[in-house]
Amino acid sequence: MFVHRNYPSNFVACIRPTQKQGLCYNLSGCMGTILLQRGDGMELVEKVKQLPSESGVYIFKDVAGEIIYVGKAKNLRSRVRSYFGEAAAAEQAKVEAIQRLAVDLEYILTATEVEALLLEGQLIKKHRPRYNVLLKDDKDYPYIKIDLASDFPRLEVARKLGRDKARYFGPYPNAGVVNDTLKLAKKLFPLRTCSDFRGKSRPCLNFHIRRCLAPCQGGVSPQAYRSLVDQAILFLEGRHQELEAKLHAEMAEAADNLNFEKAAELRDQLSALAKLTTPQRIVTNQRWNLDVLAVAAGAELAAAQLLKVRGGKVLGNEYRGFEQPELADIGEAVSAFIRDYYAEASLLPREILVSQLPEDASALEEWLSSLRQGPVSLRVPLRGEKRMLLDMAKANLASHMEADLREQQENREQGKAVLEQLAQALGLERLPFRMECYDISHFQGSQTVASMVVFEHGRPARQEYRRFKIRDITGPDDFASMAQVIRRRFEAAREGREGFNRLPGLVVVDGGKGQLSAALEELQAIGYAEISIVSLAKREEEVFVPGKSAPLILEREDPALKLLQQIRDEAHRFAISYHRRLRAKETLVSELEGIPGVGPARRTALLRAFGSIQNLRDKDVAEIAAVPGMTWPAAEEVHKWFRKKK
Repeated sequence: MFVHRNYPSNFVACIRPTQKQGLCYNLSGCMGTILLQRGDGMELVEKVKQLPSESGVYIFKDVAGEIIYVGKAKNLRSRVRSYFGEAAAAEQAKVEAIQRLAVDLEYILTATEVEALLLEGQLIKKHRPRYNVLLKDDKDYPYIKIDLASDFPRLEVARKLGRDKARYFGPYPNAGVVNDTLKLAKKLFPLRTCSDFRGKSRPCLNFHIRRCLAPCQGGVSPQAYRSLVDQAILFLEGRHQELEAKLHAEMAEAADNLNFEKAAELRDQLSALAKLTTPQRIVTNQRWNLDVLAVAAGAELAAAQLLKVRGGKVLGNEYRGFEQPELADIGEAVSAFIRDYYAEASLLPREILVSQLPEDASALEEWLSSLRQGPVSLRVPLRGEKRMLLDMAKANLASHMEADLREQQENREQGKAVLEQLAQALGLERLPFRMECYDISHFQGSQTVASMVVFEHGRPARQEYRRFKIRDITGPDDFASMAQVIRRRFEAAREGREGFNRLPGLVVVDGGKGQLSAALEELQAIGYAEISIVSLAKREEEVFVPGKSAPLILEREDPALKLLQQIRDEAHRFAISYHRRLRAKETLVSELEGIPGVGPARRTALLRAFGSIQNLRDKDVAEIAAVPGMTWPAAEEVHKWFRKKK
């Protein structure tokens, strides 16, 4: 096997009996070319024996080339070989799936175990492999932002951490918690709330009700305003004792200087702070600043509970569920939560109490310590007050999980009732517990794609969604495109391919009679004529059923119609978002052709970095040059190219 390395020590080697060329996964700015020669046809188990005994990340793929699992290891050979021996009970389901499905293996060597930890997280987040422990609700959690680059910053909500001079606090579990926190902060600190405060002819209402010091009118100096900002930062960090001490000191100083009006304001601020923080539950007389993480898994649900203890008080808690609970290993789930949560957290405590130490605890501690720029330890407390804190987190977790299971049961019952109505309306013999909907998206026949959206028990099963690029069809032919996607999906089922081997009770096609006929013909040809199929036309919301000349018209408020509309709209959203992404890539690549010094590799790198023409057009030379693989002269050429086009 030959590996061409034009990049640092981090590299990819692919164990596959075919020739491959690709890009190195981007770690620490590395972007290198992989050149792999034809293998010798050895079985995967034999090839595993040739893995290096170094730290890195390993990637299992199935026969379709899909990533099914990403893992890290201090010793790649030892760790990967364990998948082909006796599996531990906690990992039995995952190991059996990998043994059954994995046909390809890639690995990435890293300099340290910590680098492996970070790269593993990046790859899991990007590819969401079906056999990794994944947190639910992969969304952007809100933060509170203070832009310290401004002379008069305000408290505002942000959805992502920016690479700027601002301070970010969070992430918070939801917008409600953010709003409550902002409400408290605004009562304590009279910071401006307006987005644009310059050039105003008179102060706003907040000034008159003593909620703002009117920087727009020169009512406060930048220095005095910054003092308020520093106080707000202490409050948002949960350092209430420090804030109280600071306010007491400032009040005493104001009184000594005979500034009794200022002293009275600070007294009122202290009183408000005491009232606002009193309801927070004191869990220990020790003024500890630490996080407490409990993780549990059952047959139907796996979840984590995080308590944030600051100054001996619980200042916040967060409950998060994991996908595919049947695969959840507690140690791996603890590691996944810590890696995902603290990668975006603005504040890290010195100590994190956990219900179980993961295998990679030392690597996690090293990484967390580097983020905090100070020591961070992971511990399982066995006795004393810290054990009581962990027990409290476990009790909260059990309560939340019980409520979750009740809600799941209620949703199943409600879903079953709607499915019964749908089955009755369509004349189905069995309830369609699994429904699949297909939609086609294109622009005048170019970049034609299809989506497959899955609902189980009447609710979206997003991990089951699939998308397809339509091949070898010229022009806008929705009928042929629909036939192709149905053929490919059910041929995959007939071959037993993972991800396609579960059959639906009902297929829904977005469109009218033409789309329905094309899909039905393919189902029958492949040998799945027994699967029920209908189409839903958008204009009049007509339901077309095979063998019936007239469409079925359901009442607008009929729950059965609403379910069909929901899955159809979701399939349309999924298809069009994929189509737009492909078009954006195509546009960017074509726009970059002809720029001196920018060949295919650099076009790909720019595409990965910026994603669209508009994003690239707005960047300066330094930002373009920072893209892996770019040089300063090439960046100047790109920048010049877009200036000419303006």
